[in-house]
Amino acid sequence: MDTSKLYEADLTDAVWIKASASNQNGACVELASLSVGVAVRDSKNPDRPALRYTREELAAFIAGAKAGEFDHLI
Repeated sequence: MDTSKLYEADLTDAVWIKASASNQNGACVELASLSVGVAVRDSKNPDRPALRYTREELAAFIAGAKAGEFDHLI
């Protein structure tokens, strides 16, 4: 996939989703589906640039998280 299309995608009308497990002070990340991938942003700083990933990259991360590969970080 040409990842340059990820950074050309307009986020103006993106619908952001925050995890229901996020804490009360809003410390969480939000994700938005793009036609070419997924955008991720800090919910406390929504005006800062969002990170953008292909669906394959995000799927690999989620699989690693489910497998406990990042548990030592928390």
